[in-house]
Amino acid sequence: MAPSFDNESSLFNFVVRDGNGVKGIVDSGISKVPQAYIQPTAEQIVKKNASKCEIPPIDLSKLNGPDHDEVVNQIVRAAETLGFFQVVNHGVPIQLLDSLKQTAHNFFSLPAERKAVYRKEVSPSPLVKYGTSFVPEKERALEWKDYISMAYTNDDEALQQWPIECRDVALQFLKTSHEMVRNLLEALLGNLGEELDDSKIDAFIGKKMVNMNFYPTCPNPELTVGVGRHSDMGTLTILLQDGIGGLYVKVPEDVDMEKKGEWVEIPPIPDALVINVGDMLQIWSNGRYKSAEHRVRTTSTKSRVSIPIFTSPLPTQKVAPLPQVVKKDGVAHYKEFVFSNYMNSFFGNAHDGKKSLEFAQINSN
Repeated sequence: MAPSFDNESSLFNFVVRDGNGVKGIVDSGISKVPQAYIQPTAEQIVKKNASKCEIPPIDLSKLNGPDHDEVVNQIVRAAETLGFFQVVNHGVPIQLLDSLKQTAHNFFSLPAERKAVYRKEVSPSPLVKYGTSFVPEKERALEWKDYISMAYTNDDEALQQWPIECRDVALQFLKTSHEMVRNLLEALLGNLGEELDDSKIDAFIGKKMVNMNFYPTCPNPELTVGVGRHSDMGTLTILLQDGIGGLYVKVPEDVDMEKKGEWVEIPPIPDALVINVGDMLQIWSNGRYKSAEHRVRTTSTKSRVSIPIFTSPLPTQKVAPLPQVVKKDGVAHYKEFVFSNYMNSFFGNAHDGKKSLEFAQINSN
């Protein structure tokens, strides 16, 4: 039997500790959002106030032809402004994208006890974690999201340790997107005067993780968020979103674009993947590339899924602005640090916009 969702500790135990997640609340037949999920007014997303991002997707098949330089310029321009862009003809099979979305729905439809075995405290594998919200213990208001997270080490461990219900398609997604990620990184680093070769690639994307996110239908979408304001901590994120929409990005104040400081929706484009710049690329570029501040709205009509691949440096990797960029800029805006320390800081706090970058920032005053 579901607990009283008005009692914060019994709700927390039901959702977090017992692994029922937000889906467990929705399945119990609630008609209104529990208090623990109601965001402060400043964090609520007013759909009618947001415009759609009308930037057309980038056709990556043109990287192999006479339009190569123009496509590289499109990628660089997107990274320097919004930090978000969409790509088509990316090399990931379209049937696989459909399978991924269906597999995510199937996984979250499993009984709670089948998912709860992967809770961080009891998971049989250090590579797999099932959870809800972001850092529930630290959040003023919980986020309306459940997820399964699968860290990649090698194919054998993924096949042995990732959940049987989603391991095959998740691993295929990771493998079939690798060439695209490499091409994007080559374009972005090449623009900074850094050549990407096999000996360097792990320094930039040696750590990879596939998540499946589930945003159940919500009776009061205007009071909640699926994910709060944040930027991703890694290098590049590759996101498959479904057709429902709800992903919003903040236009930075310091770029030459319309709608500065406003939130714009990244509309779903059939068969496209969404790419966003993470904090590490902002740091390597000394602030030239913008890690995108983004958030997710919930919906009352259909449950939404998204499947991101997070790429980042190996935890032991030292990170600092690239020396050739600092030389050109005349000053480093970020200090050197070990990536695992940045990760600890990122996961030790609730989502709060781009505050995560303060860990590495050198104050200029």
